[in-house]
Amino acid sequence: MQNRLLKLAIAAALACGATQSYAAGKTLVFCSEASPEGFDPGPYTSGTTFDASAETIYNRLVEFERGSTKVQPGLAESWEVSPDGLVYTFKLRKGVKFHSSESFKPTREFNADDVVFTFTRMIDKDQPFRKAMPVEFPYASDMGMDANITKVEKVDPYTVKFTLKKIDAPFIQNLAMSFASILSAEYADKLLKDGKPQLLNQQPIGTGPFVFKSYQKDAAIRYDANKDYWRKGEVKLDKLIFAITTDANTRMQKLKAGECHLTVFPRPADLAVLKADPKLVVPSQAGFNLGYLAYNVKHKPLDKAEVRQALEMAINKKAIIDAVYQGAGQPATNPMPPTQWSYDKGLKDVGYSPEKAKEMLKKAGVADGTEITLWAMPVQRPYNPNAKLMAEMIQADWAKVGIKGKITTYEWGEYLKRGKAGEHDTMLVGWTGDNGDPDNWLGVNLGCEAVGGNNYAQWCNKEFDDLIVKGKQTTDPKKRTEFYTKAQQIFKKELPWTTVAHSTVYQPMRKEVDGFKISPFGLNSFYGVSLK
Repeated sequence: MQNRLLKLAIAAALACGATQSYAAGKTLVFCSEASPEGFDPGPYTSGTTFDASAETIYNRLVEFERGSTKVQPGLAESWEVSPDGLVYTFKLRKGVKFHSSESFKPTREFNADDVVFTFTRMIDKDQPFRKAMPVEFPYASDMGMDANITKVEKVDPYTVKFTLKKIDAPFIQNLAMSFASILSAEYADKLLKDGKPQLLNQQPIGTGPFVFKSYQKDAAIRYDANKDYWRKGEVKLDKLIFAITTDANTRMQKLKAGECHLTVFPRPADLAVLKADPKLVVPSQAGFNLGYLAYNVKHKPLDKAEVRQALEMAINKKAIIDAVYQGAGQPATNPMPPTQWSYDKGLKDVGYSPEKAKEMLKKAGVADGTEITLWAMPVQRPYNPNAKLMAEMIQADWAKVGIKGKITTYEWGEYLKRGKAGEHDTMLVGWTGDNGDPDNWLGVNLGCEAVGGNNYAQWCNKEFDDLIVKGKQTTDPKKRTEFYTKAQQIFKKELPWTTVAHSTVYQPMRKEVDGFKISPFGLNSFYGVSLK
């Protein structure tokens, strides 16, 4: 019934588009995999949320070229870095217009006030809007940006200056990430005066290629093209619809039936069928990603490294990769993919040995029949096409060594929220790189500042943390590689995660979709995309 209602909703949306003189062929329907947590990118870390907000509605000071890790000018036309590496001065682009909505009509164009508002809100808990709508900014805090940025200053209407306490080698790459999307200070002021700050996250206003129109929770998001987009010629669609379709089989059927033009995260078992369809294409590329099992080191008996090692030793990783990824995954050893510079090729897994695992657990004082919660994601992700099956296989493996894995799941947004709060014992999750820098793997996911954020293991190891901090505060790639190599070795000894696999990313779409590029960061952008 729900699928039928969704089909009718999409059909109605398409019909509505046609009555407004938009050509039906210029409405693209994207079958997305989950609902966004909100439409204000700063407080979130999920690619699902970034697709629906940052990649459609907003822009950043600097941005990644589509399909690339290369940084290009965005809302900043140029920037300069002081000789000591602590001051970044951005020259802003003129003539950029914010979106309009029924409740908000901007009276000015984008300027320095918007940049100052966006970043001051992230770094200052006493900033008025943040006090009115209290949220955390996990990316800013996980990367230490909230502590390292001392000032964001408006030099003149089109010049902004950031001052840092310490050198931050990936600072420019970090500003190109989705969470750093620029908001309208004028819109925020209006919401504050109206006593409705929460609408920033529900009725977004940006400068991006598409204008938010409506959101029907768990069903569809509708956007119109931004006809005033500052990158001329890059918006080639009239309308964009996200048809939220959580079931992978339903997404495939909708794609084949022409109910959506493009979708994500096909099941490995469906790839042959999709590739055989003459109306479809299935481009792919090696994924810049990692699927892993995080151990909550604050929960007993997982606080002991030997227990974590035993639990990993009990997992038949090869069988999981064969069953879950079905030829579209490679075994993962390190907390980053092999294509990331500074990857340590010398690391090895503890190996699969249930007998030895059972001995280690007994020696560590873990009683036979001990129950451990095993959280499984409710959605497909680039790094894990079937978390439910993976959890069931781990559960069966652990049962052989006397551990009862209690499989638990929640709605995706709730899953991430509870995971960051440390409610789990163990948790299947993963990561797709955001900016091509090693700190984006080691610092964001395993650093002490990331505990309570993306550090789902709740792991804070001083020796490891000192190394990644040094790596971030050094601009010499050779020295940075030395620090990150040593950090990976500590990770492998302590095992806050069992690294499972790096997957190949497949992007099924209909042949009429033109110009879509697979992002190395697992995001989906629709500017530059058209329908033949």
